[in-house]
Amino acid sequence: MELTASFVDLLQQFAPVFTAPTYQTVVAIVAGWVLSQRHRFITEVIFSSGNVGNGHWSRFHRFFSHAAWDIDSFSMALAQLAMTVLAPGATLRWAVDDTLCRKRGLTLYGAGMHYDPLISSRPKALVSWGHDWVVLCLLVVHPFWAPTKVFALPIAARLSINRQGLTKGKKSQGKSAKAKAKTTAKAKAKADPNHRTRPELALELIRLVARWFPDEEILMLGDSAYGGRSVLSHLPPNVQLISRVHPKGALYEPAPPKIKGTKGPARKKGDRLPGMAEWAEDPEQPWTQLDFDQFGLQASVSVKTKTALYYQSGRNRLLTIVLVRDLQGKRLDQMFYCTELDWTARQIL
Repeated sequence: MELTASFVDLLQQFAPVFTAPTYQTVVAIVAGWVLSQRHRFITEVIFSSGNVGNGHWSRFHRFFSHAAWDIDSFSMALAQLAMTVLAPGATLRWAVDDTLCRKRGLTLYGAGMHYDPLISSRPKALVSWGHDWVVLCLLVVHPFWAPTKVFALPIAARLSINRQGLTKGKKSQGKSAKAKAKTTAKAKAKADPNHRTRPELALELIRLVARWFPDEEILMLGDSAYGGRSVLSHLPPNVQLISRVHPKGALYEPAPPKIKGTKGPARKKGDRLPGMAEWAEDPEQPWTQLDFDQFGLQASVSVKTKTALYYQSGRNRLLTIVLVRDLQGKRLDQMFYCTELDWTARQIL
């Protein structure tokens, strides 16, 4: 099958990631994936790319398990290509979140029961069997061909595995119910010391992109699951984070300087500030109205801003805190924080 020159030139950007034979397999797999009109299984990819009889079919299957290539190197090449084509010289805007891929099969590696937001409701949380991926995305905002939309281009990912998911899956096969119960009890007692939580996996991805672009300022967005201490307290120097503050989160004033001659260590935080409800009703700090007509959102909100310590999450790092109230009453009051102290509420929101 003959491929167009522009398509070949695009894939050529990834050639350094692979060996020469593996790269030819990559070209065939990607071409088949693009041309396939059905489920994109490996066998279907072989048919769609016109490679039936072109070598043994196992080379396509073994590409994912035995071929010599590194997925992080592939992700770096993808990120650099995306920045060159879509947003040269722009501030790098990224987002991190997790997504559930439903899978079948009890012997599937890394699968487990995970929270499923699509079938859950506020009063009742439901779970599904599958893979839970922590994904780092590049946010693409193009003012010309799609001014009202934001595209999240997946760049890198890590598989989130339950703390005892693999241990129980390996030891419970072919045993009686009583033996399985004993095995489960032992598995709970001996948790995997190498287990990493989703925020820890997200931090690994953030550090990865910070190494890719060491001279660029990276703006990272994440919900409250990725805005806690395990992420905020370990950010690389060139990364700024925007996340959510818990409605009952405790905010503090900056620590006062230690008075010379006093005993004891210096204070790590100042006096506690009023909570979200008290701050919202404080007449001495008036609201400022902002009108938004951006990314398909048309709304008027009132905001308050201040600089404070979110000590539980960020220790001694000062943050810009934004309190938001929907004037139409469709959303509850929310608080967000940004590590960039010079940003306005409009820029953060």
